[in-house]
Amino acid sequence: MYDVKQIRNTVILGHGNSGKTTLAEALLFTAGAINRLGKVDDGTTSMDYEEEEIKRKISISTACNHFTWKKRQIFLADTPGDDNFFNEAKFASLVADSAILTVGAVLGVRNQTEHFVDLIQERQLPCLICITKMDRDRANFQKTLDEIKGNFTLNPVVLHLPIGQEKDFQGVVDIVHEQALFFQEDGTVQQGEIPAEMVEEVATRRENMMEYVAETDDDLIEVFLEEGELSQEQLTTGLITGIYQGKIAPVFPCSSLNNAGSSLVLDALTELLPSPEQRPAAIGTDPIAKDLVERNGTAEAPFSAQVFKTMADPFAGRLTLFRVFSGTLAGDSFYNSSRGESERFGHLFLMRGKEQQQIETAVPGMIVAVAKLKETETGDTLCDQQAPIVYERPEPMPSVMSYAVSATNEKDEEKLFSILTRLLDEDPTIKMTREAQTHEVLISGVGQVHLDALKDKMKRKFSVEMELTLPKIAYRETLKKKATAQGKHKKQSGGRGQYGDCTVELEPLQNGEHFEFVDKIVGGVIPQQYRPAVEKGILEAMEKGVIAGYPFEGLKVTLVDGSFHNVDSSEMAFKIAGSLAFKKGVSEADPVLLEPIMEMEIQVDKDHVGDVMGDLNSRRGRVLGMDTAGRYELVKAQVPQAEIQLYAPDLTSMTGGRGSFRVWFSHYEEVPAHIAEKIIGAHEAA
Repeated sequence: MYDVKQIRNTVILGHGNSGKTTLAEALLFTAGAINRLGKVDDGTTSMDYEEEEIKRKISISTACNHFTWKKRQIFLADTPGDDNFFNEAKFASLVADSAILTVGAVLGVRNQTEHFVDLIQERQLPCLICITKMDRDRANFQKTLDEIKGNFTLNPVVLHLPIGQEKDFQGVVDIVHEQALFFQEDGTVQQGEIPAEMVEEVATRRENMMEYVAETDDDLIEVFLEEGELSQEQLTTGLITGIYQGKIAPVFPCSSLNNAGSSLVLDALTELLPSPEQRPAAIGTDPIAKDLVERNGTAEAPFSAQVFKTMADPFAGRLTLFRVFSGTLAGDSFYNSSRGESERFGHLFLMRGKEQQQIETAVPGMIVAVAKLKETETGDTLCDQQAPIVYERPEPMPSVMSYAVSATNEKDEEKLFSILTRLLDEDPTIKMTREAQTHEVLISGVGQVHLDALKDKMKRKFSVEMELTLPKIAYRETLKKKATAQGKHKKQSGGRGQYGDCTVELEPLQNGEHFEFVDKIVGGVIPQQYRPAVEKGILEAMEKGVIAGYPFEGLKVTLVDGSFHNVDSSEMAFKIAGSLAFKKGVSEADPVLLEPIMEMEIQVDKDHVGDVMGDLNSRRGRVLGMDTAGRYELVKAQVPQAEIQLYAPDLTSMTGGRGSFRVWFSHYEEVPAHIAEKIIGAHEAA
């Protein structure tokens, strides 16, 4: 049985190439959880173990691990930094009690860093800041610290001041305890004298630290104002309180590749970050009474947990990862309150990278996994059926980039879509839809790298190759003016012939409706039983279009005249006559192509608003207005779908990763003549 007071659950967040996985590797190695220090460039880390991650040298999915440090049980989640996989970081942060934010000492604060700071502040996570890669050329601790202060409200406070940087990075000064700590080759530190040239700076930073700590508590600020300083005990206690409340974010320099400073980060993680009991109670809804209910992070409370990740494996089946928020889980079943179903499971597991360790019970703060659940999906709440609760389901990032998907080998077509359905459980940002007009199956994701990684995983794990092509645009056809046309089908070839004759008036519908048929036949020139056939013939012809092969819409047809033959007329003959009348009338009624117009909402920083609006204009877009959302601007626009099929990577390039967008269908509009000519020409050539 684990002691909840000894548990620490933390997530590593940071921009791409900031050293998250390397830091995680160093922490695991220092704690003795792994026996060698892997490297991302060599593809040997324990956290990036999927072939897609090794190939690209980036994290693609959240990896979880568990280890012990100084009698504390640490649950660590290493998340991706690439925008394409931000959803992984978002879901992992929802089940963490604290965060480690990594910022590279060379690259400094990047555009993506903003997204991760937003996660930390939205969840009110106590946070450590690690300035990584201090041994690299051009590493600059103070510049990076200034960027953090200038861009965010995290209130970074330096607890460890680096001794040297770049190749001279050899240790740190612990400002709280006023001692120098020099790195040893085995990853440990040795206490020494503070370098003479740093004594004055250390004293200044210590005084600044006391001010920050004092400001977090009324009693401490009174002591500080009266006595001019805080005792060691007051400083430590106030520091921890400030971190818990999110008023202070302690800063630590390190070089994970050389395992320099890892033990100090582990000490900070265990001593300065809260246990599940010290975090605010988790808030959910009673599914029956609909009242808000709380669950404290204690082992004695009713059991509750939330699923934050699902993993699909061709051999082991589905693996479900969840975080326990309250109570104790033991036995072989729990209640899924999101679906009103009880689920049985075989064993509980702790995750150790790609390996699993079987356990008997789980308590608050623990990240555990079970295999082969039938009903449970990502976002679901698990609980004690006698004390039901439902936690708010996290909203995945919108899927904004789509491709038509098919199997490279036709024999794999059925297998492909069966596997895709399984992979949808693993990644909520992947969507699969069928386009009724074009008959294409579309797969949608966050960006190009996201979908390419899915394609690679499909081939490696399930031996199925899928082909991604840009979807066909669902154009429509319509007419702009009235026309009257006769359709006459007459055929005599011995025996009974075929005869159908109708005259119709065609006109555009102004109310946005698809089709309207009006029967104005008088005097029985067309018998009643043949008139529905005229409508049916027109509807079938509308599906195939006239000018470019696209479905017709917005059409009112009035049947006004015709003739019939007592012997040769039939429903088929009048169906053909209706089709002929439609095609002839449309050709005389100024037919045009319509294209789907999409509504867009683009979130972008103020520096790039002009670039985004100019780009929208170049895509034939109309800017409808702007709103402010915190430090971002929301640009609202309408843009033709044909112009934004590859907008996701374009926006990333244009804004340096600081832009995001949502898109949905709005309406149809006429295609400009010069573009319509190309579309019609391509249809005629085909």
